[in-house]
Amino acid sequence: MELLAYAKINLTLDILRKREDGYHDLAMVMQSVTLADELTVVPAGGARGQAVSDLRFLPTGDKNLAQQAAAAFRAATGLEHEVDVSIRKRVPVCAGLAGGSADAAAVLRAMDRLTGAGLAPAELAQIGARVGSDVPFCVLGGAALAQGRGERLSPLPSLPPCHIVACKPPFSISTPQLFARVNVRKIVRRPDTAGAVAALEAGDLAGVARRMYNVFEDVLEPRRANAIASIKSALIDCGALGASMSGSGPSVFGLFDDLGSAQAACRRLKESLRDVFLCGPAGENSSLPEV
Repeated sequence: MELLAYAKINLTLDILRKREDGYHDLAMVMQSVTLADELTVVPAGGARGQAVSDLRFLPTGDKNLAQQAAAAFRAATGLEHEVDVSIRKRVPVCAGLAGGSADAAAVLRAMDRLTGAGLAPAELAQIGARVGSDVPFCVLGGAALAQGRGERLSPLPSLPPCHIVACKPPFSISTPQLFARVNVRKIVRRPDTAGAVAALEAGDLAGVARRMYNVFEDVLEPRRANAIASIKSALIDCGALGASMSGSGPSVFGLFDDLGSAQAACRRLKESLRDVFLCGPAGENSSLPEV
């Protein structure tokens, strides 16, 4: 079975409070995009399943999120069904775009179909929550308001038709270290989450773009913050309606209502960056066609 595993962007990301368990309560407006990994999932024929990709540095065994998703599916359903997963990576890793979570979600959908389990998307999302905070959203796809650690999802209308330029600068950011730098009481600038939700419901692309913000941008190390700000400025200069960092970074994206402007932004960014992508909003992953 061949499937697409769509990445996501954070239209907004706010950190509300630190919980007693050490985690943080978040409020995020998330959107699936058509930048996607390509997965092939096949029964392992009685052997222990493995996950392989075209990136040699990614783990292949139990540390791979795709195989963790397969194990979580077996544990939840009692179906002893091992699978081999082959991943053609297109979504940059450690980028704030949920590439690994999207792969895990695709495996859950594939195993549901291969086993005939017939689980509802919400049930698959519950299994996905055992694998990672972004997996439930990647199972459901489209757009949603994500709360808690990201597992509490309220579906929203997807972005209106538009062009999205996303790029990853040549460095990674440690999510645990970034959370450690957050002092919730000192957060001054926050996204207008409610306004972004209302703009999506109204189909107002410019309204969404005006309200985009990610509070992690304010706790980046100065040199990282400068790099992110430079990319955002380049996107705006090329005509983006708005630009923001996705997740814990370092990927940055801009929303465009004009294809020519989006293509010009890609050309400009590719002069200094390798990982630059032109994509668009994606609908619900659970109903995506096979490759």
